[in-house]
Amino acid sequence: MFNIIMEAGATTAKGNPIMSILPIVAMFGILYFLMIRPQQKKQKETQKMLENLKIHDEVVTAAGIVGKIANFKKERNTVVVKVDDNVKMEFQRQAIVGVLNEIKEEKK
Repeated sequence: MFNIIMEAGATTAKGNPIMSILPIVAMFGILYFLMIRPQQKKQKETQKMLENLKIHDEVVTAAGIVGKIANFKKERNTVVVKVDDNVKMEFQRQAIVGVLNEIKEEKK
């Protein structure tokens, strides 16, 4: 009689292995759609903005300096920004964080 009770208690319910992996897959899916995908989308938009820069665009740099693009130096991948009448500064292209022309046109 003791063996019958032991055998009844020893049977464990073995679930489907796919169901045990499903929560982990769901967490990675949520992580992808909430964090990774928006970051990739923003990175593509920034790259497109940097590729479409042209002379006389009013830009803002990562340091907060606002000026107009005066020239490009392709060999060094830099942008010359005219800050004032006699002041020109050279920045890496990646230092440009925004084009103010586009922002002003969107508000109109």
